[in-house]
Amino acid sequence: MRIFVILSALSLILGACSTSPNTAVSPSPSAMSAAQSGDRQAQGKPLVVTTVAPLTNIVSNIAGDRVEVKGVIPEGTDSHTFEPRPSDSDLLSEADLILVNGLELEVPTLKLANSAKPKDTQIYELGTNTITEKDYVFDASFPKEGGKPNPHLWVSTDYAEAYAKQAAEQLKKLDPSGASYYESNLKTYLQQLEQLDKVTKTVVASIPPENRKLLTYHDSWAYWAKEYGFQVIGAIQPSDFNEPSAQDVAKLIDQIRQAKVPAIFGSEVFPSEVEEQIAREAKVKVANTSDDDLPGEGSANAMENTNPEHTYVGMMVDNLRILAENLGGDPKLVDGLKVANIVGPTATAQAKQ
Repeated sequence: MRIFVILSALSLILGACSTSPNTAVSPSPSAMSAAQSGDRQAQGKPLVVTTVAPLTNIVSNIAGDRVEVKGVIPEGTDSHTFEPRPSDSDLLSEADLILVNGLELEVPTLKLANSAKPKDTQIYELGTNTITEKDYVFDASFPKEGGKPNPHLWVSTDYAEAYAKQAAEQLKKLDPSGASYYESNLKTYLQQLEQLDKVTKTVVASIPPENRKLLTYHDSWAYWAKEYGFQVIGAIQPSDFNEPSAQDVAKLIDQIRQAKVPAIFGSEVFPSEVEEQIAREAKVKVANTSDDDLPGEGSANAMENTNPEHTYVGMMVDNLRILAENLGGDPKLVDGLKVANIVGPTATAQAKQ
């Protein structure tokens, strides 16, 4: 009996000391984060934390492989109301620089960033530093009495260029020895944005003037419309981000009929059955556009992305194609524009072609 007990104890000890490959314990997210942080520090890379996917993509195209760029807000998420997760606090606590849009877009995220960031880490607001108050746009989604201007500047190519330039300046301050590298990436990226601007003007010119009107679910096109000669006639979603009332819907249907628009545009971030109802009753087409959800699967970080279409430029080209298809323009005009990132795996693959 004594021998049996001893053998049983030995068996338990040996079992505890050996783990088969199939039952290996995975490291916890915090352990993985610590390991990634250690790798980054060993490589001497600063960490830049961003918010929405278009900003992450723009910044990472300038940062290239000298800086680790991480976005906090998941793609396809309402950035206005997104509540950061506990793991985001850990990420922000390691940041060497935090780049946000500002203009009161990411209020919960910005609040967490201010409390979690290291004392010397700067929070820089790209949108707030792009326009002054005289350029603010207030509209159906962002009424003036609410005090918050429309924050969706990056949809405008001019403002996307401003974001890229500011990102380069902030990266040079963070990493002065990489100044020439950031300048080189900025030059190449601005050339791509200039091509996007030319294609956008060509597509807009192909749309009959009487159709250059937008009624969208969430009004994120205000600055784009101002830049390219479109009229935003309204938005389906009220300023409180709830669904519109029956009275609101009736007014919108009347507005669509009066404006004689051939289509209205929903949002991939704000799925709603109301837009389908409005389209049916107003007898117009409906299609979805996006202002912060990059097309297809991939990473907003250019250095991690292998999908050549999953980029800020790719998103805008998709939008142009959708607008042209539904407003009487020529969607084929976008076909020749290169949308892949200028750095990372997609840039390497494009260079080999």
